[in-house]
Amino acid sequence: MKKRIIGLLMAFALANSVLLAGCGNAGSSKNDDLLAQIQDKGKLVIAMEGQWAPWTYHNENGDLVGYDTEVGMAIAEKLGVEAEFVEGEWDGLFAGLDNGRYDVIINGVEITEERSEKYDFSTPYAYIRTALLVSGDNDDIRTFEDLSGKNTSNSLGSTYADLAEHYGAKVQNVDTLSETVDMVTSGRVDATLNAEVSFYDYFAEHPDANVKIVALTDDASHVSIPLRKGKETENLKAEIDKAIEELSADGTLSALSKKYFGSDISKAE
Repeated sequence: MKKRIIGLLMAFALANSVLLAGCGNAGSSKNDDLLAQIQDKGKLVIAMEGQWAPWTYHNENGDLVGYDTEVGMAIAEKLGVEAEFVEGEWDGLFAGLDNGRYDVIINGVEITEERSEKYDFSTPYAYIRTALLVSGDNDDIRTFEDLSGKNTSNSLGSTYADLAEHYGAKVQNVDTLSETVDMVTSGRVDATLNAEVSFYDYFAEHPDANVKIVALTDDASHVSIPLRKGKETENLKAEIDKAIEELSADGTLSALSKKYFGSDISKAE
């Protein structure tokens, strides 16, 4: 009888340990799935600058608007959650993504080889060329190669700053597009680089600005959404890719592109 009781107790303990182990694995699985966490809390936390028109900026009423803002809201809706936007300076966006403060960055981020080593990227949702801008009376800079030994203004860590440095320029850190252009027109720097479409938007707002575009990159850059690498983001990436493909197929991305840029930047052509 005693042996039977001991046997039953051992069997009960074993069953309990299996049950607890199963619960533990389920919890770990959920903790390792960012998509599940996002759906549980009902919101996708999106980092962006909030001061880079027409990608992400505040209108005259102070509302956060722009191409990236609406793309972010559309993707969040596809995931069945709300979009929560957190604004910050460019050089802090990736640090926030790294430490888990943000789920994703949607801020006109171009895919580069260096970034791809650290981050996974979604299906591209925009395609842009980089433009080189100088003052209207500057005839010394006509190509990217002419930047050697010159001064430019851009956000440090951006693809535009990296490209300027690649061609031998010294880059001064500036946060907003308006500030970079102001530095060119005031003569504090020789040039600045940015998305061609962003300059066109600036020209529409400042038709009398004494600046000109002198060069464009040959190939379009792919604009995408960076995510932390790892198993944690696999399901989230798959759902974001699906959302982008659906938003492209139903014409949403095309309509938003024309709304904010006056042309369709959502296609590679």
